[in-house]
Amino acid sequence: MSDTRNFTALFVCTHNSARSIMAEALLNTLGGGRFRAYSAGSMPKGEVHPVALKILRDALIPLDNPRSKSWEEFARPGAPVLDFVFTVCDRAAGEVCPLWPGQPMTAHWGVEDPAEATGTPAQIERKFLDAFFVLKRRIELLLSLPIESLDEVSLQSRVREIGRK
Repeated sequence: MSDTRNFTALFVCTHNSARSIMAEALLNTLGGGRFRAYSAGSMPKGEVHPVALKILRDALIPLDNPRSKSWEEFARPGAPVLDFVFTVCDRAAGEVCPLWPGQPMTAHWGVEDPAEATGTPAQIERKFLDAFFVLKRRIELLLSLPIESLDEVSLQSRVREIGRK
């Protein structure tokens, strides 16, 4: 891969309402133009969780009109060619995924679903913050990889290893 290449990534979870939305916004911001991230769900909820939006706004992460959408949008002709696909929930990781354009590298980066949290508003927000910081750390690890100098097998191994951190 050349030094000037930009990469595309898709974050997938079941409902595309919290984790994958936060990951998309984080990679688009932290990637410094080297990455274009997207998110989608196998069974999209149709709306973005308001606490996910609050966490992103509080962290000063720009929001580019986030919306909950189906992963089918990324399997159609004319969809962006993907370099990476990350599942961020266990349910989506176990589902049969569409065939993605570009034969992307895949990895499972499971994160507990904050949208299922119960308790006080502060306790629920804490769960969203926990998910946000796990995703942020993993994205920072991805961005620290010498992607251009790693062979495909090594890169695939390193990307999958990030999901265990």
